[in-house]
Amino acid sequence: MQENFSGVGVAPGRVLGPVRQMPKPVQEPHANVNIPTDVTVESQAARVKDAAKAVQAELRSRAATAAREGKEVLEATALMAADPMLIKSAVKLLSPEAPGGARTAERAVWEAAATVAETLKGLGGYMAERVADVLDVRARIVAELRGLPAPGIPSSEGPFILAAEDLAPADTATLDPAKVIALITSGGGPQSHTAILARALGLPAVVAAPGVDDIADGTEVYVDGAAGTITTEPSEELRVAAKAWATQASTLAAFTGDNALADGYRVPLLANVGTGTDAVKAADAGAEGVGLLRTEFCFLDRDTEPTVEEQIAAYGAVFAAFPNKKVVVRTLDAGADKPLPFLTNADEPNPALGVRGYRTDLTSPGVLERQLHAIAAAEAEHEAEVWVMAPMISTAAEASRFAALCAEAGLKTPGVMVEVPSAALTAAAVLSEVSFASLGTNDLTQYAMAADRQLGPLATLNDPWQPAVLHLVKLTADGAATAAAATATAKPVGVCGEAAADPALAAVLIGLGVTTLSMSPRALSAVAAVLKTVTLARAQQLAALALAAPSAATSRSIVREHLPVLDDLGL
Repeated sequence: MQENFSGVGVAPGRVLGPVRQMPKPVQEPHANVNIPTDVTVESQAARVKDAAKAVQAELRSRAATAAREGKEVLEATALMAADPMLIKSAVKLLSPEAPGGARTAERAVWEAAATVAETLKGLGGYMAERVADVLDVRARIVAELRGLPAPGIPSSEGPFILAAEDLAPADTATLDPAKVIALITSGGGPQSHTAILARALGLPAVVAAPGVDDIADGTEVYVDGAAGTITTEPSEELRVAAKAWATQASTLAAFTGDNALADGYRVPLLANVGTGTDAVKAADAGAEGVGLLRTEFCFLDRDTEPTVEEQIAAYGAVFAAFPNKKVVVRTLDAGADKPLPFLTNADEPNPALGVRGYRTDLTSPGVLERQLHAIAAAEAEHEAEVWVMAPMISTAAEASRFAALCAEAGLKTPGVMVEVPSAALTAAAVLSEVSFASLGTNDLTQYAMAADRQLGPLATLNDPWQPAVLHLVKLTADGAATAAAATATAKPVGVCGEAAADPALAAVLIGLGVTTLSMSPRALSAVAAVLKTVTLARAQQLAALALAAPSAATSRSIVREHLPVLDDLGL
């Protein structure tokens, strides 16, 4: 019997294939197990430490052969496996003097990790987001102690659709797109790690679809990553749709690198990158420049601030890939989900609303200025057109000070990230102080809707199609126009959040007044293919429809109904 499941589509595509379920979680070890008298605390402690080391070694081994995104996640998870707080807590529970008496090695690890997870959850923000990592490591250590295979992506001789409640970072980081052809999860959200990775890999994906983690292994299903639907026992019509998408996807592979609407109106399509390697791939994909250089990749996984020379080399590698083209550099976006031991305070009760981004200059002055001088020095060695923007700008006064810091460093084009609603609401004043703005729709949506972007239950709120978010985008564009008229200087507004990679939403954003879009290189061809079918006037009509909609779902469906090209292209 055919079954239909509905969730949030986070990466477009229509595919057909057998489901393989992620292994169910490792079962909780029994409490109050009698421990043989010849089993010593020392031997149990050695087992725990050896198991943790084995898990760490296995994760590091996988990291050595993983792509950059996977490598970083696996290395971070490997560090968690040998976390002293976790191991020491487990060892203490092995002792007969521990509250409740001695535990087995498996039970001690289980309880210790639960305590650590609860502590992190109580801290909120970034620390709460690490709970999944702790529980993932717990499962791996307990499996190692039991002599069982580590939990992870199932093996398969042929391609399959991976189903799960949600995916741990260490699992999503090692996906092989040649085998895993789509992702479906009952949990997660549109900005979860799983969703972002699916978009980066170009995998059709649906998250927050209750029940998909119970689909029997081997069941053939049809996944529509744009509509957010999963269907078992697919009809012949759906089979034809999947075949058509496979053909159409290949025709979208080439992007000319010169994007325009149907009436000739130019809309540059740029790429989001983190390293020189990313930049080279983006240039090869036809990106017209870089709309977001995430400089934090130069700072992460370090206990000390990188030197100015190290930063010059890192930024220069990106600039070299785009001679005579625009490269928008975001200054260090530390804090919240990207803590740095030398810069941020891990004890903040709510890091998402704390000292992050530009605000770190308040508590650690000097880091931002050194970074700006490094960017300027790298610019002097290359031919890229370098623009620089600060994240988490909330007021015109902050924008003015950042512009002054850029001028002191010799950087000519300062800008701001609009991700705090206050910046959108006062865009005219903010943009009077700087040269441009870029909308970070991931955080703007999170803050506008007061919905943590990592939480599956809030997925419908945390959606950039929310009319409230679209109104903030329009306010920003309108404010930019006002500032431009007052200063007689153009004030371009771009979007570098995940919203830009949605072809339908891209058309709406242009209609709202956005002038450039920046996205994963994999999204360039699809966005370009849709935009070239609409005029600016048509984009403005679509934007008006989206703004007037009562909900995100209605906004999306109405716009898609007026863009039949999406179905033609399988998007």
